[in-house]
Amino acid sequence: MKRITAVFGVVHGTIAVLFALGALALIFIAARMGYEAVVEGMGLSQAQALIEAIGILAAAVVAFQIAETITEEEVVRDANISAPTRVRRFLSRFFVVVIVALAIEGLVMTFRAVHEEAADLVYAAALLAGTGVLLAAWGYFIYCNRAAEELEPDAMKEAKEEDRKIDG
Repeated sequence: MKRITAVFGVVHGTIAVLFALGALALIFIAARMGYEAVVEGMGLSQAQALIEAIGILAAAVVAFQIAETITEEEVVRDANISAPTRVRRFLSRFFVVVIVALAIEGLVMTFRAVHEEAADLVYAAALLAGTGVLLAAWGYFIYCNRAAEELEPDAMKEAKEEDRKIDG
């Protein structure tokens, strides 16, 4: 069983590296887009290009956050994700980044639609509404699990001690 667990650690580590490499590629793409936009001038189309670059950077942040979460939870801590405290913490870390990225992408879509194709505002509105629903669902999840936090204070204390070890 220990060998199988070690294989899972290697697989998780590989996935985390691939997410980080993808994030780096997105950063370079966004930097290039931003540089080209600024060199071309200071007009509306350049502003749109910069806003799109910011959207790509948001996707890079998501990829890096996923890589960091996988590394910390599955490789460094070798955490048992079935523990309720771990699940709540993992989901919360993930949802923060995803919701922010979706909100930024919704704003990028809105800006683009306003200046290029007004009919696309429906899609931007749908994305932003979906992001709002996801945020509300996450808040409800946290609210419902508050009682579980109170029922397992030892698990929360253990998780906080592990945080201190990782944070140095």
